[in-house]
Amino acid sequence: MTTQVIVLNGGSSSGKSGIVRCLQEVLPDAWLAFGVDSFVDALPAKMQGSDGGISFAADGGVSVGAEFRALDAAWAEGIAAMARAGARIIVDDVFLGGPHSRQRWQKALDGLDVLWVGVRCDSAVAAGREIARGDRVRGMAASQAHLVHEGVRYDLEVDTTHTESLVCARTIAAHV
Repeated sequence: MTTQVIVLNGGSSSGKSGIVRCLQEVLPDAWLAFGVDSFVDALPAKMQGSDGGISFAADGGVSVGAEFRALDAAWAEGIAAMARAGARIIVDDVFLGGPHSRQRWQKALDGLDVLWVGVRCDSAVAAGREIARGDRVRGMAASQAHLVHEGVRYDLEVDTTHTESLVCARTIAAHV
């Protein structure tokens, strides 16, 4: 079977988005990319900072409520439906729930050939990228750098601390 979905998991500012763009260039077929940031941006404004939605703490912590989780599950099922319809998909996610987050995706992607990729980055480097981006709550990158990988199994891991996105993308593409 050929890989139908690539799931990248890594903390904020770990370099996932850059890898996704490079993957879309180096993979031979057309691959659609869906990131958790786009999902969060698609939420109604009233869900930002609400108990049922998503909240970002001053220290970079993230909490989500029941309404967020329900929409997130629907989003994952929608992505899986596109893959089942023949689209090749790259998912850029942040597994704040560790193994539970992977299980959520495994359930949605059941029956599809998935390549699970961990995107690691030293917390200090990710924190520096976070400051340079200017669009994240400070502390998010450092708090997520290790948390999102705890207890999660991968087919492949890449580390963007000292490795460029294109090199990481070529490493991933070699496993597709």
